[in-house]
Amino acid sequence: MANRHLARSTVLQSLFEWDFRNISPKEAVGALSRNATEFAPGMGDADFAKKLLQDILSKRADVDSIITKAAPDWPIEKISIIDRNVLRIGLFELLFSDRKEVPAKVAINEAIELAKTYGGENSGKFVNGVLGSVYKELGEPGKDDVPKRPRRPDVPYDQMPVKRLGGAVIFARTGKDIYLALVHDIFGHWTLSKGGVPEEEDIKSGTVKKIKEELGIDIQIKEPLDTNEYIASDPEQGKIRKQVTYFLAEAKHEKLKLGNSGGLDDAQWFRVADILDLNFYNDILPIVTKAINLLLKK
Repeated sequence: MANRHLARSTVLQSLFEWDFRNISPKEAVGALSRNATEFAPGMGDADFAKKLLQDILSKRADVDSIITKAAPDWPIEKISIIDRNVLRIGLFELLFSDRKEVPAKVAINEAIELAKTYGGENSGKFVNGVLGSVYKELGEPGKDDVPKRPRRPDVPYDQMPVKRLGGAVIFARTGKDIYLALVHDIFGHWTLSKGGVPEEEDIKSGTVKKIKEELGIDIQIKEPLDTNEYIASDPEQGKIRKQVTYFLAEAKHEKLKLGNSGGLDDAQWFRVADILDLNFYNDILPIVTKAINLLLKK
């Protein structure tokens, strides 16, 4: 069910926060409630998500021990935070869930989808390999079961739904210094503020409005920078294409007030001289670099 997939995604967000910030299980449950309210208001399986999170945390030692045995070449502290928490979800459901409610294949497939959506380029293969080896050790339970519902068919790239977004490299000048406004996501990356813009709305004015909602500041767009497209998974639509138009925009160097924007936990101004030491996504760094080069020429 799409709601169960959304619930697992929210559990993953909360496990990431628990792992990254080293918070208590009680605080992790609080984070789950907050994440569900902010990022998944339509989720219908809140009780399922809460129980899954609590059960994973209570079985953490057992699950981590199995990860260590199933991936001996990868010390658990060296596995990326996303991948190891996807493994915790997948292994818990594979080993400890009621198989009538969560068949083994469903546990594995759901974990792989989470890894593909939120992890790196090879996360899906890595998670598949680890869970697959454990599945074989279990004797491949449910191997011949007929699935209750057909798997969502793969949609050709040119037939995927398209979601249009507008974003900006936002700069401010204070004396001789140039600052950039960046947002930080729950997966540990600094990135650019952006938001969805309906097809009927002008992309520039829509971007200005979304930045205001996300950061609480007014921006003045100076020029277009670049476009970017990536494939994401939507719980209801499946694979979708997200097309982002980025602009160079100026603002006053005033306090940023992060709004209720999905997946973000911080927003800060950085001096240009300090930007390249930050952890960026590979497709965002060239856009930021292009903006910096333009600003330094002016």
